[in-house]
Amino acid sequence: MKSPLVGLICAVLLVSHADAADWPQWRGPDRTGYVPKGVAVPTKLPDDPKILWRVKVGDGLSSPVIAGGKVFYSDNQEGREVLHAVSAMDAKELWHADIDKVHGDSQSLPGPRCTPVVDGDRIYAQSCRGELHCLKVSDGSLLWKVNYTTDFSAIFMGEKGQAQGATRHGNDGSPLVDGADLFAQVGGTNGESVVAFDKVSGKVIWKSQNDQASYAAPIIATIGGTRQLVVFTADAVIGLSIEKGNLLWRSPMKTTFARHAATPVVIGDIVLASSHEIGLVGIKISREGEGWQATRAWTSKDSAINFASPVGVGEYLYGLGPNKNFICVDPKTGKQMWSQPGYINTSGGQAYASFIVTDKNVLSLTDGGQLVLFAADPNAFKEVGKVQVCAKNWCNPAYAGGKLYLRDAHELMCVALMP
Repeated sequence: MKSPLVGLICAVLLVSHADAADWPQWRGPDRTGYVPKGVAVPTKLPDDPKILWRVKVGDGLSSPVIAGGKVFYSDNQEGREVLHAVSAMDAKELWHADIDKVHGDSQSLPGPRCTPVVDGDRIYAQSCRGELHCLKVSDGSLLWKVNYTTDFSAIFMGEKGQAQGATRHGNDGSPLVDGADLFAQVGGTNGESVVAFDKVSGKVIWKSQNDQASYAAPIIATIGGTRQLVVFTADAVIGLSIEKGNLLWRSPMKTTFARHAATPVVIGDIVLASSHEIGLVGIKISREGEGWQATRAWTSKDSAINFASPVGVGEYLYGLGPNKNFICVDPKTGKQMWSQPGYINTSGGQAYASFIVTDKNVLSLTDGGQLVLFAADPNAFKEVGKVQVCAKNWCNPAYAGGKLYLRDAHELMCVALMP
């Protein structure tokens, strides 16, 4: 007979494995685009990927996430942003919850754009208009909510005038859970730009800075031996103390319409951020006694990334350049190691591709619905495989258990990439 201790250890291992296999938030478990170690990944792409299920969905650019055998996605249902939970096995709807009135602009159909965040028995959904809801994963019931304009000092104007950042296209940067806290780019300009909430109660832990919100999602990274919150706002790239929210460093980055959408990437002591107007920027972060210094080491217009968040693999950055080209960049110097055109077929408009790191390769879903697997090799672009899987999209898929959960303009689907 197994001892209680052995049973407990087995249970913990099973839970740990299940958690590792989930894709519970924007760009995966640690928000870097990495499939967790120990999770099987494809070394090639099937010639004819099997679609395990597909369901019709409303308009929206919010990416799906998966946790605990449930897939969560948001869409536009009769002018409302609605969060759905469906079974990962067969897409049967388990519940749905109304979040907010939809926001539309001149560049895309109205619908949700912020990817939800799952943390244990809670899920967090943020609307374009700045309504943040915490709901139960089990049934979608509301636990708490805040509104960035009524509860804080954020201003939402939609397309009016010369609106910048979230006031123009919406609050799109997905909040971030770390330990007991939930960090959100609220965008209040009187010391409420970034807010830390108690993730269980919604109580404000701290508030910091005066920047308007951008569209980029915050991340946590260890730089100079210190874990810190890195936020790409409408005004700058900043590093904040996780515990108290005090400013560690700031690198100004002002642009005409604050189109700051790509999630920052940290490689070593270099923070990489990009806008279509300024280009890709390498910011070197260093300690100076008790203080910090942020120095713009280089800027590359040739590697400007608009809103397709890149990934860092080893000592190099891989992403989508301004000429609809896959690129590899050395973050220390800004040198473009290689550029590969021919995979993005969008005619006019904004080009897009998502990136997932699968061990030694990078898996990209292009805006034309093609999956491309290529080697994470700074010496040359090496295609491993490619296959068409869906229609036009601006989706960051969720990867779990050898399956890709993605959405295009009309459908949510589950695609098997491995036997």
